[in-house]
Amino acid sequence: MIPGARLVLLGRQGAGKGTQCVRLSRHYVVPHISTGDMLRAAVKEATAFGQKAKEYMDAGDLLPDDIIIGIVNERLERDDTKKRGYILDGFPRTLAQAVALIDITHRRPIDLVIDLDVPREVVLERLAGRRVCQDCGTNYSVAQRPRREWTCDFCGGDVIQRADDTEEAINRRLDLYERETRPLIEFFAARDELETVDGLGPPDEVLARLVRAVDAELQRRHK
Repeated sequence: MIPGARLVLLGRQGAGKGTQCVRLSRHYVVPHISTGDMLRAAVKEATAFGQKAKEYMDAGDLLPDDIIIGIVNERLERDDTKKRGYILDGFPRTLAQAVALIDITHRRPIDLVIDLDVPREVVLERLAGRRVCQDCGTNYSVAQRPRREWTCDFCGGDVIQRADDTEEAINRRLDLYERETRPLIEFFAARDELETVDGLGPPDEVLARLVRAVDAELQRRHK
């Protein structure tokens, strides 16, 4: 296995991106950079930015591009991303963010953009039943609960239903995805940087597909 990778994982929210990003980050030993985690931390700390972000998040809206781009740019300047790579989760979500990412990473270009493909109806069902640890962000569901009643198996935090996981908010986010984020598929495909991976099936099978796609691209780049 070639160590390290600079990856972007796209796909509808609820496609299992967060879980697979964590697993890929462990596999390639690179940081998992989740814009959602960074934003929720700001909300929990009730900073001025966090309070403003909460208004957008509770409504199921995307934050302005300039705020998100600034957060990601600052994070990618840290040493851990420069030494081995990273996995971006939740960014980019718009064409403006995608263009900014190309500019941000021009000295160390991304290796691969992966579209984790899961149908909308499956995503809606998953999100409606999703539960999340409010401390570490680990995902559970009404069908796959923690071992102890709504207490995280990993950190002991409370496992809750997020305020933005109502059916109305979920449908708004999915509509926003189709309008704002789907065009990124064509953008990265035109740059020959996109690989589509089937996101249906047991998590271990999906992970194996992702690893095969990444390893094939890394092998091609390091020939």
